[in-house]
Amino acid sequence: MKYISILGASGSIGTQTLDVIRAHPDEFRLAAASVGKNIEAARRLIAEFSPSLVAVADRDAYEVLYREYRGRTTIVYGEEGLIEAAVCPQADVVVTAVVGSVGLVPTLKAIEAGKAIALANKETLVVAGHLVMAAAKRRGVPLLPVDSEHSAIFQCLQGERMEHVDKLILTASGGSFRDKTRRELAHVTVEEALCHPNWSMGAKITIDSATMMNKGFEVIEAHWLFGLPYERIEVVLHRESIIHSLVQFRDTSVLAQLGTPDMRVPIQYALAYPKRLPLPSAKPLDFISLGALHFAPVDFDRYRCLRLAYEAGKRGGSLPTVLNAANEEAVAAFLAGRIPFLAIEEWIERALERHRPVSDPQLEDIREIDADARAYVRSLLS
Repeated sequence: MKYISILGASGSIGTQTLDVIRAHPDEFRLAAASVGKNIEAARRLIAEFSPSLVAVADRDAYEVLYREYRGRTTIVYGEEGLIEAAVCPQADVVVTAVVGSVGLVPTLKAIEAGKAIALANKETLVVAGHLVMAAAKRRGVPLLPVDSEHSAIFQCLQGERMEHVDKLILTASGGSFRDKTRRELAHVTVEEALCHPNWSMGAKITIDSATMMNKGFEVIEAHWLFGLPYERIEVVLHRESIIHSLVQFRDTSVLAQLGTPDMRVPIQYALAYPKRLPLPSAKPLDFISLGALHFAPVDFDRYRCLRLAYEAGKRGGSLPTVLNAANEEAVAAFLAGRIPFLAIEEWIERALERHRPVSDPQLEDIREIDADARAYVRSLLS
């Protein structure tokens, strides 16, 4: 039996993680969870799974739940509450499914506490990959990728040696606007951007998919997870999202992991590793019906956010922190209807150009750089 803590249990990854736990009651139990401000999600969690601890975002939500569940479930709130969920003594595995850089400190605390990490929070490695990987190595803690692309690479590498790897190939659907020209992108709406052709995801990550910043973050993640330079990490467009990623070896052999687009598959693989459990709710591939798969090169002029991510990753230091902070603020402004779609990449580029890089930022440096980049991007609104 593995006990699971989910940071972000009310989001897309979190709710699908609950599906996996629900499907395997003899394998997994929910020990703790965070749900942001979603009081109703907390009530449902407590009723069904009886976790020992639930974290909420603010004191108002805390007071409501504390009155209802005092003596039954520990209710905590704020950043400290999120950390308490991350280091819950009962938990064996922590699923980091919160969105944004808010996941960094709880992830580091969970690593320090010796928890296995099922990593779904891209921003943690983007913002501070050097700190996270060093901490995991020091504590001997496994980082098990939940992103479908990194899970695919991880699966392809089972039984292989990294010195035999030539390059990693991440696949990308192209997002909501893959068939639009840049001229057409100038006038797209929030509603159009939130209609992803293949995956069901939260709003922020769906916009990141449309700009391809999501794929840029995944490139930076792959660099840290698998220890390869950026020159050996490639992105190809693959409309169907059936091949989730590939590994090319130095003898030119290529291994790929395939499956229907269903995030419960990589989530379950991370939770059950090294076992493979059945997942009856997942739909097996039907190759006859599928017929054909399509691939195309990435146009870095069309997808400027992906180019910016490669550049920030290669230069390293504090630039990926700025990349993430500026992206979070710009995406939030777009979702609020305050800026056009193409302004997202423009604001990120301006924030990167303005920043004076720090070569080896520590946690306090990262906090300050993050806050400064956010303040700058918000200032552009006025």
